[in-house]
Amino acid sequence: VAYSHVQKLETNVDINASAEQIYDVFCNKTHLVATIMPETIKSVEILEGEWGTEGSIIFWNYLHAEGKTCVAKEVVEGIDKKNNKVTFNVIEGDVLQHYKTLKLILQVTPKEKGGVVIWTSEYEKQNDHIHDPHALLQLIAEETKTVGAYLTKDQN
Repeated sequence: VAYSHVQKLETNVDINASAEQIYDVFCNKTHLVATIMPETIKSVEILEGEWGTEGSIIFWNYLHAEGKTCVAKEVVEGIDKKNNKVTFNVIEGDVLQHYKTLKLILQVTPKEKGGVVIWTSEYEKQNDHIHDPHALLQLIAEETKTVGAYLTKDQN
């Protein structure tokens, strides 16, 4: 029996940076993430297309749990500027050893001060024994908090 079942996992991150600032970094200036947190994110490069465009391909080199160096290649599948939303589809890399498919969806909602970042992962496990991608979402949440703090460090 083929195992195929798309599941969702979500995490919310409150940030002091504006929704537009956070969206801009993750959609249009993704390479800044490596500058902001070089100890975890070793590099973020564009392989095809241009930053902030649908269909572009981004290559990540990062440290995951237990300090393991991992890579991921993702395609920017959808950009919805009006709703500060970007969909990334992982097409190659270490996480695909565990998941048949993995999409990461960023949506930033403005608040009176700052915003709320909602990261949703939509994934299909390779089998029943694979854990949900909590560790990956935790890494992404930490990344988001660090980027938010970086964007607001001169405002205090």
